[in-house]
Amino acid sequence: MSIISDAIQAKCLAFSDRIIKLNDYLLEQAANKQPAYKIIKGKRVYEKSVPVYLQSVSNLCNQLLRAGTSIGANNAEATNAISKTDYRSKSYIALKEARESLYWIELLHRNNYINDTQFNSIYADCEELVKILVARCKKLDAELASKE
Repeated sequence: MSIISDAIQAKCLAFSDRIIKLNDYLLEQAANKQPAYKIIKGKRVYEKSVPVYLQSVSNLCNQLLRAGTSIGANNAEATNAISKTDYRSKSYIALKEARESLYWIELLHRNNYINDTQFNSIYADCEELVKILVARCKKLDAELASKE
């Protein structure tokens, strides 16, 4: 790997770490909101399914966790690609996952699961990854166009 590839992968890993910690934090906050049981006829009855108040945040967190951590996985695959075409393809998939992550982060913010400070911080990190990956993809497209 080159120094640039190593730096990009380090940013991807750091972002994945943040996504994992945010996921854990949000699920813990949601779980602490209300008890996971009901009182029926004076007895505590634990619910077996995911409580309604956890479903939305859990689904959003799961989507962000999948997209946010796959940026680095696809970047790692790109840096170990078997061809220039494979490298380009994996780079574009990493970019798509980064853009999807922006979407899920924005939804978490719009629905008040994360505050402005949390949003601005993690959104900026993700935007930086998008810009890096866009630059890489544009460079790859230019190289491909020059060969045609």
